[in-house]
Amino acid sequence: MARIKGYIATSLDGFIADREGCLDWLFHYDDMDLGEHDYRRFAESIRTVVMGRDTYDFIAAQPGPWAYAGKRVLVVTSKPIEMPRGELEIRRNVEALIAELRALDDGDVWMLGGGKLQAAFLAHGAIDEIEIFVLPEILGGGTALFPATTPRLSPKLITAKILDKGCVYLRYGF
Repeated sequence: MARIKGYIATSLDGFIADREGCLDWLFHYDDMDLGEHDYRRFAESIRTVVMGRDTYDFIAAQPGPWAYAGKRVLVVTSKPIEMPRGELEIRRNVEALIAELRALDDGDVWMLGGGKLQAAFLAHGAIDEIEIFVLPEILGGGTALFPATTPRLSPKLITAKILDKGCVYLRYGF
C-alpha cells in the first residue's frame, strides 16, 4: 500500500506563497544544505505526484523541462487541460482518487502543494506524514500552509531539526 506524503516549505508566519501568489521568497534558499532531507532524495522515493489545478498551472508555466518526467502525475481538476505539459492524468473525485492511491504498490505518493486539495486529503485521513521546512521569512499574508477549510487535527511530531540558513525541519505523522 502506498504512503501519501507531504513535502513543503512555509514562511515563519505560515504562508506558502506571498499575497501576489509569488514564491520568489523561496529562491533565497535554493542553495540551502538540507542534508538527508534534500528534495532530490525525497523525489527518488516518490512514484506518484498528486496536485490541484492551481499548482499544476504554476508548475507548467515554469521554463525548462517538465519536472516530473518518469513519475505518474495526477491533477485534480474539473476543467480540461488543453495542452498538458508532460504526461498526466486528470481526476475529479477526491474520495475515488484516495482509494486508487491507497491501492498502489509501486512507490509512495507526494501530495504536492497546499491549499484545498491538501485540506480535502487531511479531512479524509489520507495523508500519512508531512515534512515541513519553516524558513525564516515573514510574509505578512498570502496563501496559508493550511487553509481555513482544513479540519482540526493533532499530528504527532516525528522529527525536528535545525538546518542550514535558519531553516527548521519538522516531520509529522497523522
